[in-house]
Amino acid sequence: MNLAPQSSEEPDVNLTPMIDVVFLLLLFFMVSTSFIRESSLKVDLPETAGQVLAVQEQAIDIIIKLNGIFIINGNTLDNPSSEQLSTYLKEAVGNVEDPHIIISADAKAEYQSIVTAMDVAQQLGYTKLTLATRQTTSDTP
Repeated sequence: MNLAPQSSEEPDVNLTPMIDVVFLLLLFFMVSTSFIRESSLKVDLPETAGQVLAVQEQAIDIIIKLNGIFIINGNTLDNPSSEQLSTYLKEAVGNVEDPHIIISADAKAEYQSIVTAMDVAQQLGYTKLTLATRQTTSDTP
């Protein structure tokens, strides 16, 4: 009879499969992450605090109609490019450093026209943009 204690082998932990899984996860996250910086337009939304607004300088009105016609303070532009819109907007602003610009668009106007107007204003350094809306009345069908 052999009463001497038997030496047991220590369990061997193989880390190779775990390292493979970690590298696969790292690779997955690197491939699925988007590194493209998307541009954005900053719009200051109005607040309803019930306070009296200070008297402001004359606002620049940009009206966008359904068929792509822009009206800037009464001057009509038919489907203008960004450069033409920029030129007319600079002319309408004059010497005012950061004018208040109100963009009013037809409900069925192309969204791209509105974004173009906002983008041109942002590129010119104008930060006070307002998107005008019309309240619907309950008696209108």
